[in-house]
Amino acid sequence: MGVPETRLDRFDNSDYRPGSLPARVLWTVVSGLFFQTWLPWPSALKRMLLRMTGASVGAGVVIKPRVTIKYPWKLAVGDHSWIGEQVWIDNLDQVTIGAHVCISQGALLLCGNHDYKKPTFDLITGPIVLEDGVWIGAKASVALGVTCGSHSVLAMGSVATKNLEEWIVYQGNPALAVRERR
Repeated sequence: MGVPETRLDRFDNSDYRPGSLPARVLWTVVSGLFFQTWLPWPSALKRMLLRMTGASVGAGVVIKPRVTIKYPWKLAVGDHSWIGEQVWIDNLDQVTIGAHVCISQGALLLCGNHDYKKPTFDLITGPIVLEDGVWIGAKASVALGVTCGSHSVLAMGSVATKNLEEWIVYQGNPALAVRERR
């Protein structure tokens, strides 16, 4: 039907440079010991470790257990934001989280995908921005290139593939505006 046959044996993302090998290895160890574990390490310790590995993290940020962050050097989090249990920040590109943002348990911020139109299934990436006061509901997903406007809400289990306007509640897959946030 005009779409070339997929050839994963030709996949090549050697031009993608997420960080040095030593930094990625170190982060894998730190992440496994302090972030992806069930152990309830204090958020203050996690904030310090993120800062030491290149993240920008504001005051009072709460980070629950079993959080996955791909590359801390591609992460900025504003003051008093919450990152819930089992959140996965797959930041192949920059993720910017504003102040007073709540990312509920099991949410996924996904900065990468593959170009299904190319037989080589090329990697494509894009940043994600969650402006101040945003709430990402439990098990909701935000796709690459999406900006969630100030105080927007992405309801539980919803999928944002396009920008969300400020002060609007979105629901569904794909997420559609359902009401104003009051």
